[in-house]
Amino acid sequence: MVLAVSSCRTYYLSRPPRLGFIVRPPHQLLSFLLCPGLQIPRLSVLCAQPRPRAMAISSSSWELPLVAVCQVTSTPDKQENFKTCAELVREAARLGACLAFLPEAFDFIARDPAETLRLSEPLGGNLLGEYTQLARECGLWLSLGGFHERGQDWEQTQKIYNCHVLLDNKGSVVATYRKTHLCDVEIPGQGPMCESNSTIPGPSLESPVSTPVGKIGLAICYDMRFPELSLALAQAGAEILTYPSAFGSVTGPAHWEVLLRARAIETQCYVVAAAQCGRHHEKRASYGHSMVVDPWGTVVARCPEGPGLCLARIDLRYVRQLRQHLPVFEHRRPDLYGSLGRPRS
Repeated sequence: MVLAVSSCRTYYLSRPPRLGFIVRPPHQLLSFLLCPGLQIPRLSVLCAQPRPRAMAISSSSWELPLVAVCQVTSTPDKQENFKTCAELVREAARLGACLAFLPEAFDFIARDPAETLRLSEPLGGNLLGEYTQLARECGLWLSLGGFHERGQDWEQTQKIYNCHVLLDNKGSVVATYRKTHLCDVEIPGQGPMCESNSTIPGPSLESPVSTPVGKIGLAICYDMRFPELSLALAQAGAEILTYPSAFGSVTGPAHWEVLLRARAIETQCYVVAAAQCGRHHEKRASYGHSMVVDPWGTVVARCPEGPGLCLARIDLRYVRQLRQHLPVFEHRRPDLYGSLGRPRS
């Protein structure tokens, strides 16, 4: 199948599926994905707003690493959730991705705090062992966006951590980040959320981690509302920020894309946000709209509705060039606003 792209039009292909991506100019079209025998049902290809001419990158997009962002609808059934995630990870590997991102609560979404605690496991448990084997089998890195972890203090606290686990392509745990900002909110029309009923906030940030696609800063969902965290990761060397999420159906349409684009623009990083979507059970639903945002604030990849994945290439030369042309970190005045992380008086 041959695809021609001109101007900034939208194309819908009659064949294939749960795969979507957005590309900038025509030369960046990932046409190799449309290979014979690939059955994926409606693939939407969009042309996003171009970069400023002075910051255009001349290198071929074929040289750039490819990431896959997975979107799922987790339920309380851990084994069914694993089957769904494993199918998407294997598809990502077949399409040439070197790193696949899974959303917060990829392992399960329970009906209540008691079920959450009952289904949780330690990092050395059976479920993470299956993902370790999956990473080795597929030969790619995995960002496991929010694992319900029984920590070493489980016996004393009877509470868990919301743990972002990064595995390399050999299945080794390279980094763990425990969510520092817990979502205790009451949104009209969305129902109350009190994460602290079952979860302990993490004690610290994790330094950005070197991966085949660049230095990744780890965060989780509600963390995106705190720009201090993203700025701290960027100042520590992050080139890519990750916000695996399970955003609500009310806050999602209002805040999801706006916050992700803001975090990308202010840090001059790529932002990768794998999301939960759809109805998990009778008590909870999630917004979806997994996406990748470039440092200019352009959405360069977006999942269609329902479980599936989207793909994006990460261009670190563009990150460096943008930071050179727009050196906002050199212009900051910490002497004026260095205490922004403190509560309001």
